Amino acid sequence: MNNILSGLTASIIALPLAIAFGISSGLGASAGIYGAIFLGFFASLFGGTKTQISGPTGPMTVISATVIAAFGANLPLIFTTFLLAGLFQVALGLLRVGKFVRFIPYPVISGFMNGIGMIIILLQINVALGQNAKSSILEALISIPQALASVNLQALLLTLVTLAIIYLVPKKLTSILPSPLIALVLLSVIAYLFHLDVSYVSDIPTGLPTFVEFGFDMASMSFVLISALTLALLGTIDSLLTSLVADSLTKDKHDSNKELIGQGIGNAIASVFGGLPGAGATMRTVTNIKSGATSKISGMFHSVFLLLILLVFAPLASKIPMPVLAGILIKVGFDIFDYKMLKQLKILPKYDISVMMIVFVLTVFVDLIVAVGVGVVLSSFLIIHRLIQETEVDISGGETEENKDDRMVKDGIVRIVNIKGPFFFGSTSYILDRVDKIYDVKNVVLDCSLVSFMDLSAIYALSESIEKLKSSGIEVYIVADDTRKEKLIKLGIGEFVNIQNINDTQLGALRRIKEKELASLA
Repeated sequence: MNNILSGLTASIIALPLAIAFGISSGLGASAGIYGAIFLGFFASLFGGTKTQISGPTGPMTVISATVIAAFGANLPLIFTTFLLAGLFQVALGLLRVGKFVRFIPYPVISGFMNGIGMIIILLQINVALGQNAKSSILEALISIPQALASVNLQALLLTLVTLAIIYLVPKKLTSILPSPLIALVLLSVIAYLFHLDVSYVSDIPTGLPTFVEFGFDMASMSFVLISALTLALLGTIDSLLTSLVADSLTKDKHDSNKELIGQGIGNAIASVFGGLPGAGATMRTVTNIKSGATSKISGMFHSVFLLLILLVFAPLASKIPMPVLAGILIKVGFDIFDYKMLKQLKILPKYDISVMMIVFVLTVFVDLIVAVGVGVVLSSFLIIHRLIQETEVDISGGETEENKDDRMVKDGIVRIVNIKGPFFFGSTSYILDRVDKIYDVKNVVLDCSLVSFMDLSAIYALSESIEKLKSSGIEVYIVADDTRKEKLIKLGIGEFVNIQNINDTQLGALRRIKEKELASLA
């Protein structure tokens, strides 16, 4: 029973958001509702997160709106893009790539979410001022001065009152009725009774949805495929982040790959009925869990209740003022911001802040997937830079407590190179540039005992450096543990250095050098 009641609560929250996202996308309120119904049901049925509620979300709506704006009235191509997005998600799940989402650096996710929040807010400013919605950020920003000059005060008042209700309604009341729904119903009634001069939601079709047509246009296939893949990747990130939130609340563990398959099936079926693609919705999922949900039944009943609401109350939805929906979406935009990282900007490393800001700007003004891609690449380079900084090379006589009485290190017989930290493609040139400058000794000990890891690039470069030293008449010794010694031998280091010259301690290498020196004097 708890799962059915929690599904009802989630559907009440989902209704105004589905309508708002549908209209914001450009396809109309029905597309948002159909998306919430079909995606919500089938993602719950086939997904891998028991308590997740899925439907149109801010990030997915932003990308969908771009596709819709590009194709205009060509609905078959639009729904083909949405269908392919769902099929791509299924493929990602079957390829088991869900586990890799956790490797996206947090500053990238933070910048991305902040950017999405800003996009949603900026796109609603014109609607809040009583003007028509704009399809792009630049267009919305450019038109704000004109909108301010011809502001519709009734529309602005409705938006402000909507935000006031959402933020100020007591929690005791919102635990019974969600504040967005209170604002939606109350202000819709007021606008209707007082005949306010504002724009309203267009007519919502009554009855069950019908199948849509799909189309293929070779000239547009490149854009269709890129957009579909973008939606699939974004839906993957959006859904799995929500799954992690659900895990933290339920102490359960979701199946990320199964979740992707469920999301893909849901989005594909939603497209067949003209629904907007979506993903796991954090706010709806959290509400569902806190209302007592424990199984997939809650998500499936959430969709059933939405369908019943559509069949019974669809005519009333056409009386909803657009500025009220703008207020609801502005609240959604603020909720998406990553306040956790924003509050800690003063104490966070500059590297992380830089990545977050770059991803934020690219998300708002360029492209969401480009932003994530650039952020991941930039984070990788910064990690390499940090690893290089952790690498230390100490070239000296190398006296230690064990060999302090050994005069070889002071007589130009031995030079010891102590390498500490990661020895990989990023630090190779730094390390070997130091080694290659050694020329005034008979023997060189390359002590790799404190190397944290060594990759293939380092091993090959080390081999070349040893060859250069040997060409200068210098005998080379390596200090490495048994595991690393075995790896070096397998990769052909024996072609450049005598296997007997690979020792497990620095002292062992020095003893071998001493023995050879004594033998040469005998």
